[in-house]
Amino acid sequence: MTRSMADWLRVDHSAFCPGCGHGVLMGSLIRACEDLGLDRQQLVFVSGIGCAAWIPSPNIKADTLHTLHGRAVAYATGVKVANPKLTTIVVSGDGDLSSIGGNHLIHAARRDLDLTVICANNQIYGMTGGQTASTTPVGALSATDPKGNRYRPFDLCALVRAAGARYAARWPVSQPRPLTESIKRAIRTPGFSFVEAISPCPTQFGRRNNVEDLGQLYQQMTDLCVPASRADKLSEDERNRVFVIGEFHD
Repeated sequence: MTRSMADWLRVDHSAFCPGCGHGVLMGSLIRACEDLGLDRQQLVFVSGIGCAAWIPSPNIKADTLHTLHGRAVAYATGVKVANPKLTTIVVSGDGDLSSIGGNHLIHAARRDLDLTVICANNQIYGMTGGQTASTTPVGALSATDPKGNRYRPFDLCALVRAAGARYAARWPVSQPRPLTESIKRAIRTPGFSFVEAISPCPTQFGRRNNVEDLGQLYQQMTDLCVPASRADKLSEDERNRVFVIGEFHD
């Protein structure tokens, strides 16, 4: 780790489970902020409740609001209205942003608020017990669906784009360079922008779905990633079972 990156960290240890992809996302986020030369006196992170909410707090050395479950975007809206000059970045998980906080997410996109929302999607409620989330794949096992999830997951990038987001992108954490570049582009985009990071959860998702080997879990994630340029050839059922990765914007 470079000295400039280390300067962004409050702590010298990780709060994440071994093998969790959230640490990689945190590295990409810090690199993006460092590359853009963001003034930390004009920067605020907002997060909700869950594993991904620990990315900015307590880890990143900047002002952070650690808020109620599902309310990160609502608090960020208040921050931006109170001080429009602040660079306001929301970092939270798929359960927090798209299940409990889904209404806040779509209305922030509809209003085209100048926010950057980064969603760490581990396809399950990781910290609060391993329940099915709105992003859990069809057939995946969880605490609340021991026989497999029956319902198709949200395509979060399509959701926010349909609601009015200026920019959306999706990458797995195993591709940190395009992930970092997309975070930079999202921060630079005026209006509402959204970046989804596919981040494996070995503790809840992996164990419940009989993928104990960490390498296998990451390989499974990689195999399910399909570039947007190839997605048109997939059926609707196939699209619901893969991650279409890339940038989505006008």
